[in-house]
Amino acid sequence: MGSKQIAQETFDDAVQENITEFEMDPEEAVREAVQQFESQGVDLSNIVKAVRQPASENGQKQKHEILVTLDALGKAVADCDLAEMAEQLVVFTDQCKEQLAFRYLAGQNGAFSVVFSACQLASGDRNLMLKAFSTLSALLDGQPDLLDSAGRDLLLQTLQEYREDGELTLAGVRCVRHACLKHERNRQDFVKGGVLPLLTGAILQHGGSADVVRTASSALRVMTFDDDIRVPFGHAHDHAKMIVLENDGLRVLIEAAKAFTDNSSVLSELCATLSRLSVRNEFCQEIVDLGGLNFMVTLLADCIDHPDVVKQVLSAIRAVAGNDDVKDAIVNAGGTDLIVLAVSHHLSNPQICEQGCAALCMLALRKPENCNVIMEGGGALAALQAMKAHPREVAVQKQACMLIRNLVSRSRDFSQPILEMGAENLITEARAAHRDCDDVAKAALRDLGCKVELRELWTGQKGSLAQ
Repeated sequence: MGSKQIAQETFDDAVQENITEFEMDPEEAVREAVQQFESQGVDLSNIVKAVRQPASENGQKQKHEILVTLDALGKAVADCDLAEMAEQLVVFTDQCKEQLAFRYLAGQNGAFSVVFSACQLASGDRNLMLKAFSTLSALLDGQPDLLDSAGRDLLLQTLQEYREDGELTLAGVRCVRHACLKHERNRQDFVKGGVLPLLTGAILQHGGSADVVRTASSALRVMTFDDDIRVPFGHAHDHAKMIVLENDGLRVLIEAAKAFTDNSSVLSELCATLSRLSVRNEFCQEIVDLGGLNFMVTLLADCIDHPDVVKQVLSAIRAVAGNDDVKDAIVNAGGTDLIVLAVSHHLSNPQICEQGCAALCMLALRKPENCNVIMEGGGALAALQAMKAHPREVAVQKQACMLIRNLVSRSRDFSQPILEMGAENLITEARAAHRDCDDVAKAALRDLGCKVELRELWTGQKGSLAQ
């Protein structure tokens, strides 16, 4: 994808030129403009790749369809025409959901102000509020910068006042989630405004609604992200602690799982959130004590054919295995064999291979007795097969190298069997192919008893001799 940017107007002018100057039909004109700009390294992800609507009879300038709808919605809001507003909200929402470029163009042309006014105007009319907040959610998807303090306050107020209404709660939580993804300031402001008890409360209040539980759990997880590249330091860790210590988040999530034993998508979402909350030793232990580990192991066994679920469960097991006592609980629950089975079953999936190797790596760390179980269960062989299947995936190579090292660092008797599986060549290749693997690969080779050559790189600068 290119790094250069152009305005929508520039693209539209190029399309129009292709139509008028080169007599292309509209579809051909758009394709030609796309090819022209992409060949110049231009990023067109936020550009609407379509011909604008023809000019009106009164000579009004051509506009893209979503802007025509936005004008109609704005007029309905200004006229307080609730029936027309309801109709235009539905149309505008559908258009926003089609692609980011549509809602980006709308956002650049004042859509947030119009939709926010529609949300205010809809107050008290439940059905109209549902339409308005659904529109706000669609507009904010991928555009969290659009939300202002007034919009944030309205969302918090709505979640508080309508907390017993499942559908309105769902619409409001979706807005919060979109507003907080990749936006640290919004996250911090929402947390300060009291959104965490509203999210955990939504799960408690609507524990029978798969959509509410799944979406509220996802929103809680987003609060623990550190994904805003504009901010050097986020509050991800602090937010995770607040969810657990101040809002009983672990219990809320694990209790919610009991109502969805047959719903893998909800359980997968809950697993993903639990993994983000496993930031302290005692939190990991609490997850086990509350029954969280049991449902993770059961879910992994029941959904072994579903890669998305498997990936999330492996990530959660990896996270809680940071606690040494929990390591033993996972092994005793049969988790090791299931992890090896998951990696072998999804050997073509690099993310599952990475998470599976990482989970085994954590279980083996400082635990020689666990290493025995992993070796007997075929864990080392599965890791080496993953390395062979994904030579270009640095994350897989790195985690597999770390696992091999952990297996032999305190149990040297495993070195020869692992070498006989072809470990030396695979680890040497990983070291040569990926600079990020160099340290862990070198450590694995050393602990396997292999001769490790120290490579020195001379950059020509004083003090830059690197190993």
